Amino acid sequence: MTPFKPVRQLDRRAFFRYSALTGIAVAGSASLLACSSDSSSSSGGTTDDGSEFGTVAVQLSWIKNIEFAGEYFALDKGYYKDAGFGNVDLVAGGAAGTGVEAGLDTGKVWIGMSAPQLTAPAVLDGLEAKIVGATFQKNPFAIVSSAAAPINSPQDMIGKKIGVQDSNQLVFGALLAANGLTESQMTIVPAQFDPSPLANGEVDGWVSYVTNEPITLAAKGFPNAHFLFADYNLPLVAESFTVLQSTIDNERDKLKAFLKAEIQGWKDAVADPAESARLAVEVYGKDQNLELEEQIKEATAQNDLVVSADTKVNGLFTMTPQLIEQNIAALSKAGLEITAEQLFDMSILEEVYAENPELI
Repeated sequence: MTPFKPVRQLDRRAFFRYSALTGIAVAGSASLLACSSDSSSSSGGTTDDGSEFGTVAVQLSWIKNIEFAGEYFALDKGYYKDAGFGNVDLVAGGAAGTGVEAGLDTGKVWIGMSAPQLTAPAVLDGLEAKIVGATFQKNPFAIVSSAAAPINSPQDMIGKKIGVQDSNQLVFGALLAANGLTESQMTIVPAQFDPSPLANGEVDGWVSYVTNEPITLAAKGFPNAHFLFADYNLPLVAESFTVLQSTIDNERDKLKAFLKAEIQGWKDAVADPAESARLAVEVYGKDQNLELEEQIKEATAQNDLVVSADTKVNGLFTMTPQLIEQNIAALSKAGLEITAEQLFDMSILEEVYAENPELI
C-alpha cells in the first residue's frame, strides 16, 4: 500500500491544550497583562489608508487551508472592505505560528480563531479576553477506524489499540473521563500524525480531525468509520472568535463590523464548497500544495460542523445558552473550572443579527 503522507506536522494547539488539561499557567501571560491594553490599541488598526477601521491582524489557528474558507470569501468578495476595513491580514498558525491567546496578550493580533480549551486557561491565568462566537458548532476531534472493524463509540475502544499523538493525549484523556473509561481498558499506542499505522493494521483506532484523516485515508483506498468526541460528552465548539475585553468595551462597532463580514463570508463558503476549495488551493493557500478534490471534500465535511439546527434559526457563529453550558461542563471534565460569564459574550453577535436580520 502506498505510504500515507503526514497530514499535520505539529498539533496546532499542543502547548495550550497541555496547559488547558493540566492547569499549567499560560506562559508569560501574567507578565504581559500590564501592556495588553496599550498593545491592543496599537494592533487594533490604523486609518492611514482612509478606511473607517484601518488594518487588523487576524490570527488563524492553523495553516491557510480550507478551514478558513469564510475568511477567504470575505477577502475575495470585499466584505471586509465594505465593513470599513482597509485590510484584514490573515496570520497563519501552525508549527511556527503564535497562539491566539499569546498574540492577543502581546498585541500582535486584534482577534483570533481559537477554542474554549485554549482560551479558558489563559483567562484563568489573568488574560482579559472573551469568546464572542464560534465557527464550528462541534469540535472536529474524532476516532477513525477501519470500516471493516469500526469503532463507533468510546465503549467500542475497550480492548482495542488506539493511536494517540503525544499532544492529543490529554484531550483523549478528557474523552475517556467524560465517558467513564480509563486508559487501562485499552492499549494506547504513541503516534505521530501520519495515519499509516491505522491503514497498516498496527492499531484499531486513531485520534484524528473528522475533516482531515478520514478523508485522506479514504482517498488512499482505506474505507473507514469514525465517531466525534463532540457526540460523546465532549461538545466543545472550535474555531471560536477570541478578543480582548478591551476590544469589546472600546471597539464594539468595529468588532460588529468585522463579525458581519465574517458571517457574509461563511454564508458563501457553506453555499459553495467547490469555490471554497479553489480559493484555498489557488489563492490563499497556494503555497501549501493542497489538493483540490481533497479540499472540496473537506469543505463539504466541515459544513456539518459550521451549520446546526440552532444556527439555522439564530445565525452562524451563535451559541445557545444550552451549548455554552455544555461547553462549561466539558471544560470542567477536563479540569478547568470557569463560568460562562468569564469565558463567553454573545451580546455582540446578538446586536449584529438584530441590526442585520437578513444575515440569518
